[in-house]
Amino acid sequence: MAMPASPLYLGLDFGTGGARACLIDGHGEILWQGREDYLRADEQTPADWLAALRRLLEMLPARLRGRVASIAVNGTSATVLLADAVSRPLGPTLLYRDDRAAASLPQLEATFRTAHPAAALPHYLSATSGLAKFHWLTLQPKAASAARFCHQADWITARLSGRAGVSDYHNALKTGFDPRTQSWPEWITHLPHAALLPTVLMPGTDLGPVSAEASCRFDLPGRCRVRAGTTDSIAAFLAAGVREPGDAVTSLGTTLVLKLLSRRQVEAVEYGVYSHWLGPLWLAGGASNAGGGTLRQLFSDEQLRELSGRIDPEVPSDLDYYPLPAPGERFPLNDPGCLPRLGPRPPDDARYLQGLLEGLARIEAAGYAKLVQLGATPPVRILSAGGGAANAAYTRIRARLLGLPVTPAPHAEASYGSALLARDGTAAFRP
Repeated sequence: MAMPASPLYLGLDFGTGGARACLIDGHGEILWQGREDYLRADEQTPADWLAALRRLLEMLPARLRGRVASIAVNGTSATVLLADAVSRPLGPTLLYRDDRAAASLPQLEATFRTAHPAAALPHYLSATSGLAKFHWLTLQPKAASAARFCHQADWITARLSGRAGVSDYHNALKTGFDPRTQSWPEWITHLPHAALLPTVLMPGTDLGPVSAEASCRFDLPGRCRVRAGTTDSIAAFLAAGVREPGDAVTSLGTTLVLKLLSRRQVEAVEYGVYSHWLGPLWLAGGASNAGGGTLRQLFSDEQLRELSGRIDPEVPSDLDYYPLPAPGERFPLNDPGCLPRLGPRPPDDARYLQGLLEGLARIEAAGYAKLVQLGATPPVRILSAGGGAANAAYTRIRARLLGLPVTPAPHAEASYGSALLARDGTAAFRP
């Protein structure tokens, strides 16, 4: 008698430029991956997300699709919309970096001050936060027909589960949800249209099987379960496989993003620092404006590879740079007027690149020091994700200046992290 096929787990990542999918088995081995770019990344709509979802599931081999036991979705943090009672989008979709909700900040801040006169303003009172966007959207003409406010991952998950009006701790954080009390703060519940805010569940919560409509539309097995999702950055962190206090992941992309697993929750709005709930631990993070974006203004990819091969990372360059792409820094310095420091430039381009890489490594070290100063658990090892993780000279420079082990993350794709969430559910956050 043939043994029954083992269950598989599907992770979906709806990022800034497109959607990705990753299918794993119970041991975490990747069996299939897919990618579908949006036609208009800067103007993406829910229709674009749905088209990408359909295409990804069409690409999934039929022999594997029938074995999918559960699905989890991640989306870009603070990408939001209003929807009606049957999940049809209403009005504009505000993408993660959309700042038109800045007009709502004075009223929100005044409302917060009425309730908490002496408290520091919370991290979610910013122009691009979910809460500011919620307030702004509820002032638009179509808000009168709205039944719910959705984060990107909420809306996509609802199209799979048929269960609308549900979010997760991670997506809801920038909309003001308090994971410590597992509730919306009282002052937010008194805002006009607060009834549109979602019910918030632990990431990985079982939402039930895929709906009959989704099963038919996407040819998914009716027994496939859908789990509450997460954000793209948290999914990428889960993919790295870190679990212990002091484990950290640095994303070496256009900007420098630091995430540190801490026993204590830390927040500092002036530095853009806040913490995500991760079960018994907290994921503290901050982002510098410095990063690979500056290097790409100065060198081509081919030049970066060639010059990096000529660097001796154990011999300091004695150059002192702060590689910002433009004026302004928030973390680890809070200085809107901070100027890029990219000179003087030596004749040897390899030495110049080394000085820039050392500058980035010093910013990284200062960033982790700032998180510790704010109360986070000190880092004990650094895993690297993003394009810079492949640069061996940069890795050795960072290890020297950080004084910690630095290694590439075994997995860095957010879709893989969502697949782990689909497999592990809420167990991913238990001790």
